[in-house]
Amino acid sequence: MNFPPRYVPHSRMRRMRKDDFSRRLMREHTLTADDLIYPVFVLEGKGQEENVPSMPGVKRQSLDKLLYTAEEALNLGIPMLALFPVVTQNKTELAEEAYNPEGLVPTVVRTLREKFPELGIMTDVALDPYTIHGQDGLTDSNGYVLNDETIDVLVKQALCHADAGAQVVAPSDMMDGRIMAIREALEDAGHIHTRIMAYSAKYASAFYGPFRDAVGSSGNLGKADKKTYQMDPANTNEALQEVALDIQEGADMVMVKPGMPYLDVVRRVKEEFGVPTYAYQVSGEYAMLQAAIQNGWLDGEKVILESLLAFKRAGADGILTYYAVEAAKMLRK
Repeated sequence: MNFPPRYVPHSRMRRMRKDDFSRRLMREHTLTADDLIYPVFVLEGKGQEENVPSMPGVKRQSLDKLLYTAEEALNLGIPMLALFPVVTQNKTELAEEAYNPEGLVPTVVRTLREKFPELGIMTDVALDPYTIHGQDGLTDSNGYVLNDETIDVLVKQALCHADAGAQVVAPSDMMDGRIMAIREALEDAGHIHTRIMAYSAKYASAFYGPFRDAVGSSGNLGKADKKTYQMDPANTNEALQEVALDIQEGADMVMVKPGMPYLDVVRRVKEEFGVPTYAYQVSGEYAMLQAAIQNGWLDGEKVILESLLAFKRAGADGILTYYAVEAAKMLRK
């Protein structure tokens, strides 16, 4: 067979892709266990472990069961757990249980800090697990979430968690001015080393459904939404303004949530501010991947690691992911 005269390119991009050694030498981004934060759901009681139907592979655990999970995460090199409580009792209009020093979260924090002092513990500062209506704050008679009144409760909640030993508090509520209020309260109380990871660009997303099932707030929320305080998915410039305000108010770290549908926002935030930037691979993202993996439509190990690497490529310093333990095991191979 006669071939036509060849064009010989001087630059062959495939040269460096040919072998594993050269692919590794030119690799721009690397994923390690150091990049992972493991969100866990904690139940009241003892000896309790429940599957989350909409999040295959994820469990709600009572503290005694969670201790084994925490130990495994620590042994795998995962730096931090993010605690999310499943509260079935004491839900009220004013969310008083959110700052009960003997409540579920502070009790879990104290125990984890005692058992695993080197493991980072981050707590969620928001009221939706504790309100009878499932909103992230206090509401008026029309159901509108009140900003300043909510901040007063969030400050109490953050102080309660810091008093229990949480090294990181993470306000996920999206109230205006809450970072400054929490920072000033922490400083006044002597918690000068307590870090704040601000959910700075948290969107009113449809990807949160399985999470709300997991913490038991979906039934309380009903058909209501959170569009009056969480961000419009159409906006990115607004995200930069939100991040700028949170940094000015004293945030140590900022977060974009959800993750993969908003990687453009992660990139813009990192390039604009250069601060520690995180993203949350949320429950809906996890559920979609798990469904495809369990049906054999996607290769689980490959797609999990590729999805997490995408966060690093976009500029995230770390990722909150329900795959943290599984991914950390894969990365050891």
